[in-house]
Amino acid sequence: RLEEFLKKEVDLELSTLPDFEERVIDVSEVEQLMNSINAIPAPCAPVINPQAPNAATGTSLRVCWGLFSDDTVECYQLCYQPVSNEMHSDGQAEHTLKVKETYCTITDLLPNTQYEFWVSALNASGISPPSERAVYVTAPSPPTIKNKKIRSCENAALVCWESRDINPVDSYTVEL
Repeated sequence: RLEEFLKKEVDLELSTLPDFEERVIDVSEVEQLMNSINAIPAPCAPVINPQAPNAATGTSLRVCWGLFSDDTVECYQLCYQPVSNEMHSDGQAEHTLKVKETYCTITDLLPNTQYEFWVSALNASGISPPSERAVYVTAPSPPTIKNKKIRSCENAALVCWESRDINPVDSYTVEL
């Protein structure tokens, strides 16, 4: 019987058209939840280290910092400016550098000058709050010896020099 049935042509025309409701499903909450699962939080504020011994020359400073958390960080934003005694100085430009490592050597600075540094961490979710500010100082310029004022005798010598620095120098070392 099945064989006979399958040989027949059957016309399956429906007398009425089905009436389906068109529904729009809102998946925005689920989408938001799924995105929040894969999202990483913005990093915490880095901690800037105090100036290390021998981290300065007359025109450069090596600045280091770290994180106290295992945040995901893509890069750091290091900001600095010369320290000014005035309350607000328009001439003191703020400089910003993007850095991949947790250290940076800044060049083309003024000798015997204080600079204020702070750093923020960045990732895909955003930027961290800035670190505390740290003050670093470049090394003084070498003094200029006044050749015309040098005096000597059998047991003594008088050597005079002048500093080329604007800020006072704490001490000098004279080597013989």
